[in-house]
Amino acid sequence: MKALVIIPTYNEIENIERIIEAIFSNASSVDILVIDDNSLDGTGKYVEELSKKNPKVHIIHRERKLGLGSAYRVGFKYALKEKYDYAFEMDADFSHNPEDIPRFLEKVKTCDLVIGSRYLNQISIVNWPLSRLLLSYFANFYARIITGTPIRDLTSGFKCYSRKVLEGIPLDRICSDGYSFQIETVFWAYHKKFDVQEMSIVFTDRIKGTSKMSKAIVCEAFWLVWKLRAVKLLHKYG
Repeated sequence: MKALVIIPTYNEIENIERIIEAIFSNASSVDILVIDDNSLDGTGKYVEELSKKNPKVHIIHRERKLGLGSAYRVGFKYALKEKYDYAFEMDADFSHNPEDIPRFLEKVKTCDLVIGSRYLNQISIVNWPLSRLLLSYFANFYARIITGTPIRDLTSGFKCYSRKVLEGIPLDRICSDGYSFQIETVFWAYHKKFDVQEMSIVFTDRIKGTSKMSKAIVCEAFWLVWKLRAVKLLHKYG
């Protein structure tokens, strides 16, 4: 079983060394692919040097900041090309706990896509201000209703995809970034009849580094769900 943890980065030098060490400490069998958007703080250079010493670490350098969604599309295509059985989405900032990776790998044996959910049984988020929590919670409710996708945490960025999901969803049609990308990939997986399951996780806001959230990301997600609703109503899943 080959699994690849995909980590997009932009100026994550404060976190990248520790997150790579933590991933291997908890799941030594996985490989790691860092997709760096020309970080100015040396993140890409650090991972490049590490990849020369450790064959389980890989890096793709991009010339500028191109966004989360495009980074994951590149990572998914790399996973398919290199014949990985599973591909993870994961942040570099420890908001996603590397200790959860073995739980994902166990659960994905019985389904096609596992989503690390912050809202499955109760709200499990640490260190977010109330305004950010309410925005996320109601954005998920809004997206769930409009798109007809009954997943509690559509915007989660901690996921494990089986290879057949990556082969089955239209990666080249998924053009959004930020949290919109998360909604879109789950929408396609669910409506193409893959077995999508949620697993409760604890999400902890970053301690080091800077959040990439912006008003543009929120606006993109707001309008995207109506586009997906049209796809659903017209049954254009081909």
